[in-house]
Amino acid sequence: MLLKLKKSKKFSYIEEGEGTPIVLLHGLMGELSNFGSLMQFFSKQGYKIFAPELPIYSYPLLNTNVSSIAKFVARFIKEIVQEPAILVGNSLGGHLGLVVTHKHPELVKGLCLTGSSGLYEKSFGETFPKRGNYDYVLKKTQEVFYDPAVATKEIVDDVFETVNDRKKAIKTLYIARSAIKHNMKNDLKDIFTPVCLIWGKQDNVTPPEVAVEFNEGLPNASLYWIDKCGHAPMMEHPELFNELLEKWLIEKQLAPVK
Repeated sequence: MLLKLKKSKKFSYIEEGEGTPIVLLHGLMGELSNFGSLMQFFSKQGYKIFAPELPIYSYPLLNTNVSSIAKFVARFIKEIVQEPAILVGNSLGGHLGLVVTHKHPELVKGLCLTGSSGLYEKSFGETFPKRGNYDYVLKKTQEVFYDPAVATKEIVDDVFETVNDRKKAIKTLYIARSAIKHNMKNDLKDIFTPVCLIWGKQDNVTPPEVAVEFNEGLPNASLYWIDKCGHAPMMEHPELFNELLEKWLIEKQLAPVK
């Protein structure tokens, strides 16, 4: 699937299909292409897919935090989507989805979290990533997945480029620290929007206990497990991920009427 970016009102995003809007929110080291299978499937099932490029590296340092980027997502829904949407977020993207849903419930019909931060996550650490050490970056990137082969050379090269770009590396550290500080534990009880949790049983970044805590804390949550799966289920098991998400959307009456 060839990803074509549209540009409008300071937003750069993918738009595919027609129907009920789904907004995809990528993670800190994530790419829009991580959702390729989901876009291809749901854009043919009566959904309109939106995937904005998040301003993780383009905002000034003072605005490189979870709150500012969540406000960007809320503006994107208001100005581009122009109606309440279903949000699907991986890792930091899930965290942003939680903040938007908490602050602007009128913008969100449903929320899917997969490997979401917001409670607890392991990252490259609180120290500066080892710049110039490709083997270290390779190892850390492979640890994100259950099957290390999913960490293709293209993915590893992208991460390596980010940590070796001083400005990007500093902003990566800022946003990672912001995610740790912006803990959502006390806010979960106030989020009544339906939430779908799809979690890898072998997630090393946001371990299974994080999913359990989300499930217990959110008033209207459903938890689905994927075995032999790490931090990015939509990449490691795309067909099963799509099947679980579609099942949940139908159960919650969020799916388009066919």
